[in-house]
Amino acid sequence: MQDPEARPYRAGFGCFVGRPNAGKSTLTNAIVGTKIAITSNKPQTTRHVIRAVLHRPESQLVLVDTPGLHRPRTLLGERLNDLVRSTWTEVDVIGLCIPADEPVGRGDRFITGELAELKATVLAVVTKTDLVDKRRLAEQLLAVSKMGEFAEIVPVSAVSGHQVDTLVDVMTKYLPPSPQLYPDDMLTDDPEQVLVAELIREAALEGVRDELPHSIAVVVEEMIPEGQVMKIYADLYVERPSQKAIVLGHKASRLKEVGTNARKQIEELLGGRVYLDLHVRVAKDWQRDPRQLRKLGF
Repeated sequence: MQDPEARPYRAGFGCFVGRPNAGKSTLTNAIVGTKIAITSNKPQTTRHVIRAVLHRPESQLVLVDTPGLHRPRTLLGERLNDLVRSTWTEVDVIGLCIPADEPVGRGDRFITGELAELKATVLAVVTKTDLVDKRRLAEQLLAVSKMGEFAEIVPVSAVSGHQVDTLVDVMTKYLPPSPQLYPDDMLTDDPEQVLVAELIREAALEGVRDELPHSIAVVVEEMIPEGQVMKIYADLYVERPSQKAIVLGHKASRLKEVGTNARKQIEELLGGRVYLDLHVRVAKDWQRDPRQLRKLGF
């Protein structure tokens, strides 16, 4: 017999928004990397790119991407604005990411104004708290509270993991009571993104195969169609700074070569023009760290 005191199962959609470098994708990665069961998939709709479904015993939070929102020039393009707004109207909870180490700016106020007209619950997420002291954080929390009406303000650090679980708890609290939206055995990744990541990894391994055969992992962060071009943002992960230097090459010459070779292959795969933005990042000893492995899709 069901416990009458038991909380109802909750399920719904959430997303993070914010200006450039607000820590949105790092935060998404931190949440995905620390949850027990994560899968991602793309439902048959042009509006949602599913990042991850977080399964918990009492809830299911579906994190969706909002293409272009954190690139202000794109945001102001009227057509994409409409697409972004239509995504906002379909999610239940929105986290506006504002970095702790930068003053509140016009971009933050602009987005806050846009969000104020929505039915979704809007939270303010003060990111990068590991970069400031307690006094600066208190000042930033006060400044953010004056920007608008937020259901809650949650300070987090994706890097240290501080309050990441708390943020998921808070987001989940504002989801509607609902049966499970996605099955437990969903696909673990979007096949197209997996293929693109593999092509980048293959290009990166050319010439360094003997030195770094297994130390390179590639995560495709975003694939955004803009006009006739597919913009792809990807991170190459290595385990040590010395390996990063090898992948970059002299004055980043090797990374440029990787980008050129990978782009040709990806354009063949996708059948169209591609803009490829690559960054090399260090994830210390990721091959032996279960959390890093999950985060990198293994």
